[in-house]
Amino acid sequence: MAKANRFNKNDAGFTGLEAAIVLIAFVVVAAVFSYVMLGAGFFTSEKAKQTVHTGVDMATSSVQTSGDIIAAGNTAGTAVNSVTVTLQLTAGQSPIDLNKTIISFQDSNQYIPQAWDGSCLAADGSNATCMNWIHQLDPKNALLEPGEMAQIKVDLTGASKPVGPNDVITLTVIPPQGATLPITVTVPPAIHDSMALY
Repeated sequence: MAKANRFNKNDAGFTGLEAAIVLIAFVVVAAVFSYVMLGAGFFTSEKAKQTVHTGVDMATSSVQTSGDIIAAGNTAGTAVNSVTVTLQLTAGQSPIDLNKTIISFQDSNQYIPQAWDGSCLAADGSNATCMNWIHQLDPKNALLEPGEMAQIKVDLTGASKPVGPNDVITLTVIPPQGATLPITVTVPPAIHDSMALY
């Protein structure tokens, strides 16, 4: 019986210091693990935030119209020669290069993918044959910046079929970044030298 007592459990050597060391080791391991998990979570949330911002930038249009869409008719009053639209940046958007902006034209008879492509502009945006700055903060470039407005004239004299009375036309502004801006208007029954389209 005395020999069996030799193998009895004896905790006398397990001191409070050893218990503290084991507890500290557990706390350190848990702290490192939680730091790694938090770091991964912060990284993931930052990536998700960037993705959301990129998606919003691509889904929202960079430009918007300002004022009326104006059409100019021919002298005979039978067809529309050009359509002028005034553009400005939407709130919070970055400047866009009008030299890289495209406007397509479509009606029930035809589609012109590049009715306006900015090719009539000089490098500084000073050529007013197809564009006129209503308000320009920096005349050294063709960037449409916050607070600026530009009138763009889309020439339709080269269309395969003249745009006539009551025609429904769609101009689609395609900026270099951001979503496209479709503008659908109707030509009035009587064509004049200058008229607003609705």
